[in-house]
Amino acid sequence: MTIMNGIPAGELRCVNWLKARASVGNGECIELAGLPEGGVAMRNSRHPEGPALIFTKAELLAFLAGAKDEEFDHLSA
Repeated sequence: MTIMNGIPAGELRCVNWLKARASVGNGECIELAGLPEGGVAMRNSRHPEGPALIFTKAELLAFLAGAKDEEFDHLSA
C-alpha cells in the first residue's frame, strides 16, 4: 500500500495511534502513529476515519522543535 497525504486514517490498520497524556478526554486530540516506512501519520481524534497527514521524521522533528520553542503558542490563545 502506498501511504500518501490524505489517505483515510482508517486504512492505516498496521499502526498504533498515540495521543498526549495531557490530552483532555473530550475527543479533541491530535493522534500520531509511526509508519512502517519510517514516516509519521497524524489524524484528528474527532474524525478517526478522516484523512491522515503524512510527515517524514525530519518534518516532525522540526515541528516539535518549534513547539518546544513556543513558536506556535499564539495559535492557541
